[in-house]
Amino acid sequence: MGKNRITIHDVAAKAGVAISSVSRVLSGHLDVSEKMRAKVESAVAELGYEPDHLAQSLRKGATNTIGFMIRDITNPLFSIVAQSAEHELRKAGYSMILINSHGDLEAEKENFALFKRRRIDGVIASLVSEDSPYVRNTISELGSPVVLLDREVTGLNASAVICDHASGVKHATADLIKNGFSRIAFVSGRKDVFISRNRIKGYEEALSEARIKVDENLIRLGKFGEDFAYEQTKDLFSGKGAPDALITGGIGASTGALRALKELKIKPGKDLAFVALDEWPMFDVLTADLSSVYRDPEEMGHQSARLILDLIAGEATAQAVVPTLYRRRASSKKV
Repeated sequence: MGKNRITIHDVAAKAGVAISSVSRVLSGHLDVSEKMRAKVESAVAELGYEPDHLAQSLRKGATNTIGFMIRDITNPLFSIVAQSAEHELRKAGYSMILINSHGDLEAEKENFALFKRRRIDGVIASLVSEDSPYVRNTISELGSPVVLLDREVTGLNASAVICDHASGVKHATADLIKNGFSRIAFVSGRKDVFISRNRIKGYEEALSEARIKVDENLIRLGKFGEDFAYEQTKDLFSGKGAPDALITGGIGASTGALRALKELKIKPGKDLAFVALDEWPMFDVLTADLSSVYRDPEEMGHQSARLILDLIAGEATAQAVVPTLYRRRASSKKV
């Protein structure tokens, strides 16, 4: 038989005070005498009493917990975003539940249901889909504030942390054109999400301003991750009309494209101009001096935590915009 659980009644008896007095001390009430507080804290320590925080939270109507949902925690950028958000939330007295959707809509639905059951105080989410009717309904019915992470949902006036992808990609594409490249391929994830739409917008604006016709065969949008980018990069170089420059959307896409180029014996910066959207230290191992469009993951995490805390406090918030920065290196220069 295990040892019986110590209860608040035991603490009250040990301290020689009323149960209500113990409750007030444990709840952090200020109008408690130092003598009373010392008695209760001494009894708690001696008995090894552990308060039932969930029960306390339910009585207060708050759990001091934030749900944080992303597609894939193994993505180095989003692991930094999550870490930064957790740091800010912890300083404010909140814990964070981190959960993956794996890019699967059904998993995302289950995650939202879990958040609702846990009565979390707010959600920060990078959604799988922005256009599904279920998303609008789920967020509206959740009963807790939501901050979208680099996403925009049509018909939903939600707070969000968004990055200025269009500007960064436009600068990168314009720089490639300036350096003499004209067949610039673009490989990225799903076209129905904010990131891809805005990246393509910047890409096409740069081509239009340079009076270069958009070649749809050079635009490959479909899935996030390595495999899709690997396959599409291989296909781009399988016949005539191969690109002379390549822009890849995200760490997974860049990794898959670089793997394909290595197999094809095509060297970025020598045989092909290359720009990666997002940075990862391992790129320096795969290839030297890779040009990139950078978005600050620590700032994304910081801003998402700030917005959700403001919403919980009842303050009106809209969007926080994180700028992107084009970093030109050797891989995007004409040899």
